[in-house]
Amino acid sequence: METLAKQTAAEVTACLKAVSDPTRLMMMKLMETNEYCVCQFVEMFGMSQPAISQHLRKLKQVGLVKESRRGQWRFSSMNHESVHASLLLSIVSHIGDTDVRLQDLRAKEKPVDCC
Repeated sequence: METLAKQTAAEVTACLKAVSDPTRLMMMKLMETNEYCVCQFVEMFGMSQPAISQHLRKLKQVGLVKESRRGQWRFSSMNHESVHASLLLSIVSHIGDTDVRLQDLRAKEKPVDCC
């Protein structure tokens, strides 16, 4: 079993707090292996762009997400270099591929056409 990097209680709490929201947790599960544009998340989650951006901002603040820009579009992916990476991977690994919400989100996933 992989040894988790040692963190302070405050760091672990910040990570857990960031992924305690079901939408943010599902975003992290999706970003475990893929990069997503904000517009893709808007379609997949059926939420407004500002709401999606706020969720991503909270994940980015604790270092769970890294962002790249291509023109006016922002692409987000899991920050595998984060001090929280091993903890986060452990958490999202408990979400099975048979999870109904995860399957629904993946069914709504479309190629990036906003750019």
